[in-house]
Amino acid sequence: MTRPILAAMALTALTALPAWAQDADSCATVRLSDPGWTDITATNGVAAALLEALGYTPDIATLSVPVGYEALKGAQTDVFLGNWMPAQASFRTDLDADGGVTELVQNLEGAKFTLAVNPAAVALGVADFADLDAHRDAFEGKIYGIEPGAPANQNIQGMIDADTFGLGDWELVESGEQAMLAQVTRNDDTPTVFLAWAPHPMNEAIEITYLSGGDDQFGPDFGGATVHTLARAEWAESCPNAARLFTQLVFDMTMENQLMGAILDDGADPQEAARDWMADNTDALAPWLDGVTTLDGQPGFDAVQAAVAG
Repeated sequence: MTRPILAAMALTALTALPAWAQDADSCATVRLSDPGWTDITATNGVAAALLEALGYTPDIATLSVPVGYEALKGAQTDVFLGNWMPAQASFRTDLDADGGVTELVQNLEGAKFTLAVNPAAVALGVADFADLDAHRDAFEGKIYGIEPGAPANQNIQGMIDADTFGLGDWELVESGEQAMLAQVTRNDDTPTVFLAWAPHPMNEAIEITYLSGGDDQFGPDFGGATVHTLARAEWAESCPNAARLFTQLVFDMTMENQLMGAILDDGADPQEAARDWMADNTDALAPWLDGVTTLDGQPGFDAVQAAVAG
């Protein structure tokens, strides 16, 4: 059987699932990946807290974006909650062509992801990508990015390589989300350009101005994005109960900002932050858990409600 046919069967199976479809014991461990981004750490925390309450064992591996997609494609992981589109379109094209991975749901809308500057840069009159190179010396010719291999970093390096906006003699500084934000904080009085996105508590903690003019590199509306949940088609077919949970697990900006703030600002464990949030927002549980059971076939809503209340 070809993988495209298998993927189609998986989607058909999910839409036709009866209520209380119980998974086999072989589905007990659900493997996810985290590229080291706090938004995905937060949503993985929610997924892990739900899975544990339902009797599953979440197994979350920290993998860069390229490695994470190869792991999903190669059956080393089962689910990925962080497919940012259109920034990760090249990876989706590859996965879609392979046919072994299927989209379960768009889990977030209203996100954005592009270059931004701090107030010291705004004071120079920088508001657009095209304004950067005129102030190269003030910026020390540096653009701060996230972890090596991230698609957004590739976009920046592509601009440098092509001398787009005159950035050919600039340098991409790759580190990671937290290291980048620490650098931006240290550079309070120094004009700084860096990757920024929402949802993220940085939008509250740092005075950020998103740059216009980067539509060709990051997409319109300041890199307006949606985030999607991907799964291995074979896993979705074999584990329909867990897959149903993920097809219904959708988030909003306020929720993610609150969870990310708890993780970053308060040092909360992601699953503990998720359980606390769910205890205060029990109305979110019913749509997530509609038709979902525990691993041993009991009503999922009751199990999760008891877990977050305890």
